[in-house]
Amino acid sequence: MDREAGKIQSEFDAYRNSYSDAVNGSIAFSGLKVDFFIRAKAARLVDLLAENVGDPKDLSILDVGCGVGTYHPLLAGSVGQITGVDPSAECIAEAKANNPRVDYQTYDGEKIPYPDGSFDASFAICVMHHVPVPNWATFVSEMRRVTRPGGVVMLFEHNPYNPLTQRAVSNCPFDADAVLLSMRTAKDYLRASGMTIVEGRYILNVPSITGIARRIDDALGVLPTGAQYYVVARR
Repeated sequence: MDREAGKIQSEFDAYRNSYSDAVNGSIAFSGLKVDFFIRAKAARLVDLLAENVGDPKDLSILDVGCGVGTYHPLLAGSVGQITGVDPSAECIAEAKANNPRVDYQTYDGEKIPYPDGSFDASFAICVMHHVPVPNWATFVSEMRRVTRPGGVVMLFEHNPYNPLTQRAVSNCPFDADAVLLSMRTAKDYLRASGMTIVEGRYILNVPSITGIARRIDDALGVLPTGAQYYVVARR
């Protein structure tokens, strides 16, 4: 593990029990809590799996940079097998305690400790902006490697063009060294690793999880105004 990756690991070790409090403090101006954004992205993740891979209950998925496994209780009833990897051993220990049915492994931030084609899909939710920029290509290539041919890699990231997102990131203590990447940049790295872009959409133009608000948000997804975005690429 290089020096920058080690620094990031130490920072997330320190926040393993106070992550939600730190994020809630950074987004207090929005009137929303981090749990809302987690539920919104978990719902979209399941939908994207169904649209692009198959019945989520039949799929094995890998969460890269899973932290303490925050998303996994929300996915457990909808997805067949969940696996998580993270450089922070302390976060992984917390994740195992919280989600005993999920398989977790620590990794060095570079090589994911699974064979080629092990998963139907891999995803990283607001993780890549914490990865040192020189390691971005390796990060994406490793996600591709452990995903089976025909499977998908999904990146969820902050939208650097949204001023409220910029404010939230600047207020968050463990985002101090974050380098936000645009959707175009995310697509470029996915293509460069040998994948084909399936879809890219901006999300959270309006607060939404399901129902009419979600349909409105989906209709606005082509506009670069959402708080975050996702990109789906097929191996």
